[in-house]
Formats: sequence, C-alpha cells, structure tokens
Amino acid sequence: MVEAWYMDESPEDQRAPHRLRPNRPVSLEQLRRLGVAYRKLDADNYETDPCLKEIRRAENYSWMDIVTIHKDKLPNYEEKIKTFYEEHLHLDDEIRYILDGSGYFDVRDKDDKWIRISMEKGDMITLPAGIYHRFTLDENNYVKAMRLFVGEPVWTAYNRPADDFPARKQYMKFLTEEAQ
Repeated sequence: MVEAWYMDESPEDQRAPHRLRPNRPVSLEQLRRLGVAYRKLDADNYETDPCLKEIRRAENYSWMDIVTIHKDKLPNYEEKIKTFYEEHLHLDDEIRYILDGSGYFDVRDKDDKWIRISMEKGDMITLPAGIYHRFTLDENNYVKAMRLFVGEPVWTAYNRPADDFPARKQYMKFLTEEAQ
C-alpha cells in the first residue's frame, strides 16, 4: 500500500524521506481530494494483467512505454534527475506504473505544502493535469516505470510559475469545488 506524508523543508539530499517530526501522514482520501488517483497492480505480470488491460481500455491509455531510471540505464542521468525534480506541471494527466524499484512523487496540496508519495513496485499513480509536482528516486537510486498516455505522448513540463495555463486554471477550479 502506498504511503504519503507532509514533507519537511530540509535542503538535504532529495532522495531522503523528508518526513516532518512528528510525522504527518496523508491518506489516500486526502490524495483523492487533490485529484491524485492510486491503484495497486500486479507488476510481475504487467504484460498479461487483465486489470491493467481494463484500466488502459477504460481510461483510453492508448500509448505506453517503459523507462528505467538508473545511472547505468538512462542517458544524461544526472541532468534528467535534476529536471524531474524541478517543480512543474503538465497539460495532460501524468500516469506512472512502477514495475520495479522505488521513488517519490511530490505534489502540492491546496495550501501549497509539499506531500511526498512513496512509490514502489506495483503502484500506479495518476497526477491530474495542472497539479504542481516533481519526481525523484529514493535512496535505492533505481526505478523502472511504465508511462501511459491518452493518444500520442506529450513530454512537455512547464516549470513553476505556470498559473496561466488552462490546465492549471481547471485544476484550481477542481480544488475549489472539492473543498465545498
């Protein structure tokens, strides 16, 4: 089961857990209210998993690839890790399914505080278009993930501030409606 918590403000290694003391856990329901969807799947059988097949059909995830983030597997590794950790948003949902290894997705809550989501093998997350977020490996320095898209993939990340994009405005409207 996925675990999430509010982060401290420490500038130390981004791969560390960065839990507040005392720890302030975040529930799946709290993530859902931010538009973040979570599923647990069978990563050992992702090629034949009927659940994944049904999710792809239902959500119209027509395109996918697999990326391995490790210094020996990813070209321009150091540059990519820095880029992934820059706060940004996308104009489309970001869907990631962890097939092996582990890492963290950080998202902003409605009060602009960071929430860290620990992802490991079998975890699938959907971040809504317009949410500010970032990704980093954890101290294991390895993750293999499936990336899913509706239609052709769009890789463009818009670093903060990016508040004028329609996707951001729509996301902020969602947060306002969710709070009512």
